[in-house]
Amino acid sequence: MTRVRGVSLPPNLSTVGELKAAGYQHRSLRAEIRENLLTKLRNGEDPWPGLHGLENTVIPQVERALIAGHDIVLLGERGQGKTRLLRSMTALLDEWIPIVAGSELREDPFAPITDATRERLEREGDELAITWVPRDDRYAEKLATPDTSVADLIGDIDPMRVAEGRRLGDPETIHYGLIPRSNRGIVAINELPDLAERIQVSMLNVMEEKDVQIRGYMLRLPLDVLVVASANPEDYTNRGRIITPLKDRFGAEIRTHYPLALDDEIAVIRQEANLVAEVPDILLEILARYTRSLRESSAVNQRSGVSARFAIAGAETIAAAALHRASIRGEKDAVARLVDVESAVEVLGGKIEFESGEEGREWDILEYTLRTSTAEALHATLRTLDFNPLIAALDGSITVSTGANVSAKEFLDGLPDLGETTLYDDIAKAFDATSEGSRANAIELALEGLFLSRKIAKDSGEGESIYG
Repeated sequence: MTRVRGVSLPPNLSTVGELKAAGYQHRSLRAEIRENLLTKLRNGEDPWPGLHGLENTVIPQVERALIAGHDIVLLGERGQGKTRLLRSMTALLDEWIPIVAGSELREDPFAPITDATRERLEREGDELAITWVPRDDRYAEKLATPDTSVADLIGDIDPMRVAEGRRLGDPETIHYGLIPRSNRGIVAINELPDLAERIQVSMLNVMEEKDVQIRGYMLRLPLDVLVVASANPEDYTNRGRIITPLKDRFGAEIRTHYPLALDDEIAVIRQEANLVAEVPDILLEILARYTRSLRESSAVNQRSGVSARFAIAGAETIAAAALHRASIRGEKDAVARLVDVESAVEVLGGKIEFESGEEGREWDILEYTLRTSTAEALHATLRTLDFNPLIAALDGSITVSTGANVSAKEFLDGLPDLGETTLYDDIAKAFDATSEGSRANAIELALEGLFLSRKIAKDSGEGESIYG
């Protein structure tokens, strides 16, 4: 394998004869995935980079299923990383594979599956041309929708080929669908139960009997395809929208879940969010705790779940609010603060489905959950500090104002003088705050902590908060 500026190039082989001379041997897709997975595990490599919180639960089940050669369906609520996990399977494929040049079904030169290719191989022998397919092109994904047809997945008669003079029963008249065209690759179907039942039926023979049935014609076609799918657990039941024979075709049904540990939740947010400004770690922790608390709330419809995208979108909104303020107020560095988290809740509320009976209380529930999540995140960091000088300074005649359009400098300049005490520096140190923006965020968090512990008061309205 050669590389040009870090880009891998296919082997410099162009005929079956050259492939034989190089010692190439055919192996099935499942054997390829199995051997590559086991090689990575033996070498101590992580086959699933970027998947957090599934290492001890979902991943081992997926690995056992792949080693066994099973088709897989992942069952879980939205935002649990199902699609990312399915797409990660491409890393278990060979970097390049040879195919017969011009083959619609990406046939292996040493294991052709159609009569036309067998005839070509017999006629041209070692001179038969080959081309190379990269691993990324061997993964196909289809979102199941009610309008998906048998032609989309399996195939249909091509009227143009019939018009050219071919017989209807001739395999050459078939225009193949997604699954046959993915031969020697992985086909992923998202939200599998959303396929109409007749479309589910069309997949049965392809997955088990290895034949293709189109408009009354049956074609023996030993496809080498791994079918993987995702589904909501509620739909994937006998009472749901999945037919039992198709369920039986999948060798492994694996339940996914949201990250179990707080650190994994934060890692997912940090990895996936496109942050246009600096967001301190403590704000991501608050957002992660907030998301996890909503998943446990009896007021939230847990059947629809609280997706990881909720927290990701929240982090991006927080960063955007910081950049918006910095642009308006002329701040050199855009750093998110607690006030940006509070404003993000207004945007995120529509992503949550509440239980019936909670009408009119949605915003109260979101705000209360945010307060408790903030208190939990701040407790360990602030409990060792002595806030008495700050509490004494806020004696009723002195207040501290902050808001979405209050710059970090304006906020810091508005803090009361605490004399010789180093409390402000101690607060900044506790949050590893070194810049002006992060220092403002740290002290703003401290004020919120004092309010949540009922040491000072807070008055909020019209994008402004006043502590005192």
